[in-house]
Order: sequence, then structure tokens, then C-alpha cells
Amino acid sequence: MSELLTLRDLGKDYETDAGPVPVLKSLSLQIQEGEFVAIMGPSGSGKSTLMNILGCLDVPTSGQYLLDGHDVGSLPDNELARVRSQVIGFVFQGFNLLPRASLVANVALPLVYQRIGRGIRNARATSMLERVGLGEWLNSLPPRISGGQQQRVAIARALVTEPRLILADEPTGNLDTRTGREIMTLFQQINRDSGMTLVLVTHDRNVASYASRLVYLLDGRIHYDGPVDAFREEEVA
Repeated sequence: MSELLTLRDLGKDYETDAGPVPVLKSLSLQIQEGEFVAIMGPSGSGKSTLMNILGCLDVPTSGQYLLDGHDVGSLPDNELARVRSQVIGFVFQGFNLLPRASLVANVALPLVYQRIGRGIRNARATSMLERVGLGEWLNSLPPRISGGQQQRVAIARALVTEPRLILADEPTGNLDTRTGREIMTLFQQINRDSGMTLVLVTHDRNVASYASRLVYLLDGRIHYDGPVDAFREEEVA
């Protein structure tokens, strides 16, 4: 496996009236292509900030972020936009679906921005919805399906551009326990069957257990990086 993501002494400060406040502090991390990694930590540990940087939605204050060997900090805006739309797929806690558009139209939306023709994008969206078990709901509207089904639509939308990396931010946060397990099992299947790299942020140890590797953040630093089943939260608290 080759390295897909590399962080080198990465830091992130936020400016306040009282001066800069460090949120991430000298993070160094490598994620190999095809890995399934969970990022955990208490509130305020820097999880969401790290996810925003990995998704090219924010930039570090110091250090480097390399995506497939390319220094993200040196990329022009148009190239960053291409990376966000073609290389990375996003799944959020809120499903962010268009309520008056069909499931097919929702999943096909990223392909509209790539100027792919309607016939091809609808065919690809249909295929992805079938892949996540929603082939019978293609023309339904999001408000008419369950929360778990809506998250499956969001996952299909993230997959439709055939990205190399999926970033999921608390993907089960709005779901009941049983539905959350179904969504995490789906992520495992996607990782296993396609070899796609998955990085998810969660505060839930049970959700993290579906990954093969855990990175635990505390006060903006990495306090554990290793197998999920070897992690003991009390040892880093």
C-alpha cells in the first residue's frame, strides 16, 4: 500500500481577541491507501478541525498536508475545488439532501458540477443507489424515507464520483443504534470490496470499532495511534 495522506508537524491556530489559540499541535500522521481509520477524542480535542483540513475545507497554520504526494497548501483554488469534487467524498452527520429532489437527482448532483451528461450521471446515480440497497426507491423524495435510508443516499452521493477517499463526520450521530450499526457495516463493505480509503470522526467507541485503526486526539495532539481493539481510553484520559 502507498501513502495517501501525510501530515507533517501540522498545526492549526484560531485567532481570537486574546491572540492565537492552538487547536492542533504538531500532528504527524500517515494513512495508507485502502485503510479504514477512525478519529476519536473528546469535545474540543480538534477532531472536526482535523477533518476540515483533510477535506481541503481549511488550511493549517503550520506544517504540511500531503494528499497523494501533493502539498495541498501549494495548490491553487481551482485545483483544490477539483480535489474536493473528484478525489474526496464527504458524508456528514446531517444528510444534507435536497428535500424536493428525487434520490437519483440527489446522488447525481456532484456529477452535475463535473458537467457529465444527464444520461450518464443518472445511470451512475442509479447504480450507486442499488449498491447501498435503495434500488426500489430511486424516484422517492428524502422526506418520505427513514433517517437510515437518507444516510445511505448521502453515502451513495459521496461514492458517485468514484473518489479515492471518503471522509465521514459523525455519520451515525442522527441515527438510532440499530440503524447506526447498519451504516457502519455498509462502510466496512465499501472499504473491503472496493479498497477505498475511509476516515471517519466519531466520539463513539462502538462506531470506531468498525474501523481497523484508531487515532485518538486529546488537546490537539495524537495520544494513541494503533489497532482499535488495543485502545484503552482510560490510559490517555
